[in-house]
Amino acid sequence: MCGIAGIIHRGKSGDVGREMTSMLKALKHRGPDSTGFALYGTPVAKEHIIRFKVAEQEDLAKGFHIHKDIEDRKATVDERMRGLGVDILAEEAVTEYAFRYRVKYDGDMRRLADFIEDVEGAEILSIGEALELVKDLGDADVVSQQYDLGGFIGTHGIGHTRMATESDVDIRSAHPYWAYPFKDVAVVHNGQLTNYWNGRRALEHRGHRFMSNCDSELIAVYLADKMDQGIDLKQAMTDSLTELDGVFTYVVTTADKLGMAKDTMAAKPMVLYEDDETVVLASEEAAIRSIFPHEIDTFDPYEGEVRVWQL
Repeated sequence: MCGIAGIIHRGKSGDVGREMTSMLKALKHRGPDSTGFALYGTPVAKEHIIRFKVAEQEDLAKGFHIHKDIEDRKATVDERMRGLGVDILAEEAVTEYAFRYRVKYDGDMRRLADFIEDVEGAEILSIGEALELVKDLGDADVVSQQYDLGGFIGTHGIGHTRMATESDVDIRSAHPYWAYPFKDVAVVHNGQLTNYWNGRRALEHRGHRFMSNCDSELIAVYLADKMDQGIDLKQAMTDSLTELDGVFTYVVTTADKLGMAKDTMAAKPMVLYEDDETVVLASEEAAIRSIFPHEIDTFDPYEGEVRVWQL
């Protein structure tokens, strides 16, 4: 089932943390297992934001030793970053197991990501100049409060409420998915891909690495790979309608764009609202109306439709 939502403010910023929280609260009934946000703030020249975790929420129930393991894993991550020449400008322990770092790094992003994720239990949620990806177990209220997202000022964002069907209930299997190791590309997805393993193997042969067994991650890596080859986002999304098999509606964000695609069967819902300043989309109209105090007109995109909006 699952619920997806997104917003982009054109030419200005807004409280995208509050807006996405409100929309995902309205979609809670579509997926209570986990909630995720990909939010885009104002980039700072030559700086990156790294969001990562060194344990799962459920690990904390294992007792004393896991806390020592978390400390050791974080210390190893710090050591590895500095060993690659990463300048850690600021670090924040958001939870006992999840961290936000502001860094400067001019080296190879893939090498950095690989070096960190070789640490046992470590997983990068995102690396971006504008992107900050947060996901955890629980509904939108729980996750938003846990990670203090209510006042996140930014230009655009997407989110997801998940009902686990074929993969585990853990942070690794939650949406959104960052396109490892590409900066600022994230995807949320409602549906199922039937050619996941074939698509994954093809991308792995091209040198890409997957962090989960969730079919939604394939979309993120697929689109990032296309863009890495010089194909623009809209064309990459259009190609996906024939190259990805299954029933799906997905939303993708880059540093300056928001896009949505609906497969040719159009079985997975999507509702849109658009005016001169803002575009909002969600699986249900109630989510869009949760952030507007006045009456609005919404519409449904057609089957096989691709749309892209820019800041």
